[in-house]
Amino acid sequence: MENTYAGIPAENATYENSRVVLVTVPYDGTSTWGKGADKGPELFLDASENMELYDIETDSEPYLQGVYKAGEVTEKNSPERMVEEVYKKTKELIKDRNKLFTLIGGEHSVSIGSIRAVGEEYRNLTVLQLDAHTDLRPEFHGSKNNHACAVFEANQKHKLVQVGIRSMDIEEKQYLPYKRVFFAHKIAKNPHWIEDVLDKVSGDVYITIDLDAFDPSIAPSTGTPEPGGLEWYPTLKLLRKVFKKCNVVAFDIVELMDSPNAKPTAFLAAKLYYKMLAYYFKYKGKSDKKKK
Repeated sequence: MENTYAGIPAENATYENSRVVLVTVPYDGTSTWGKGADKGPELFLDASENMELYDIETDSEPYLQGVYKAGEVTEKNSPERMVEEVYKKTKELIKDRNKLFTLIGGEHSVSIGSIRAVGEEYRNLTVLQLDAHTDLRPEFHGSKNNHACAVFEANQKHKLVQVGIRSMDIEEKQYLPYKRVFFAHKIAKNPHWIEDVLDKVSGDVYITIDLDAFDPSIAPSTGTPEPGGLEWYPTLKLLRKVFKKCNVVAFDIVELMDSPNAKPTAFLAAKLYYKMLAYYFKYKGKSDKKKK
């Protein structure tokens, strides 16, 4: 029998008993500098098995709500075929609106297919992107499905909100959703940046987190670490408020890279994922009760 997420009991890991589905995509076909993101899901799962399952902040054990490992997308022949397979997998799972769809990459191109599928199910979608890079190129190295194009399509179809940006090509300026971009250098000088972000995020939300959004002092093992990134507790505060305010329907965490010192970043990714589940159940549970 395949290991369960975080080593949780089998009864908390079946599809029927789970409120969360988890898809992994070990793909690293278009990265252009640091290689090893294809090992990200494996590193994430290993770190998760070595993590305490009681969340102090929310006084909860999120795993009790159930996390089902819904399989791995193994397509590696081309970025186009990988994106299509992620799309199909997401399309199949996102139909059940009683379950939160989650994905662990892999490089950021894996998000293209999942955002596409979620956007077809939730027509008025906000995509909240935490990232060091804009990823708004329409094409890069001959492909529209390159990691540098991760949210170009999302920006065309949905309301894109970008947080933590501190690196981009001048070509991407024409595509920037200027009123919804929160550059890292401005965040550093704005004590109200979280409230400003929240003003732009509403309704059904897909959260995509490239781990290079964080400062490399706490998340060094990513493909392109950039100085001046987000810190741990302010980022959690933002996410907590997003889950409280909005209907988060899906999220992904990408760009965890294998390296000789990958464990700190892997553990950060594992804790981040579990924290997001804790916030989801804390606020989703309350909203569900209000509806009854």
